Amino acid sequence: MADTFFVPVRESRAGTLALQTGRLRSGERIGLAFTTEDSLLLTMGSSRRWVRLGGQALRDMLAPLGVRHIRVDPVPLRSAARSLVLGSGSALRQGRGRNRT
Repeated sequence: MADTFFVPVRESRAGTLALQTGRLRSGERIGLAFTTEDSLLLTMGSSRRWVRLGGQALRDMLAPLGVRHIRVDPVPLRSAARSLVLGSGSALRQGRGRNRT
């Protein structure tokens, strides 16, 4: 695992930053990390906020959430069923073209 990652975050109304996580088709929650700012912005969108974190710090922050796996440079797959949908700012979610929150 690289030493430092670009990690997508979301900001609460109060200004607090929270790590953005994703979900696999199985429902398992995963951490998201990118090796370059460009890959993060290309995948998550140009307006996505991010922070830089070391690999161990990222693992330590995700552990209390029950997240055991981190996907580095994930690329969303777009299927005919449009199965990948961005959740309401909180995670990449698997669905059938609708936002499931």
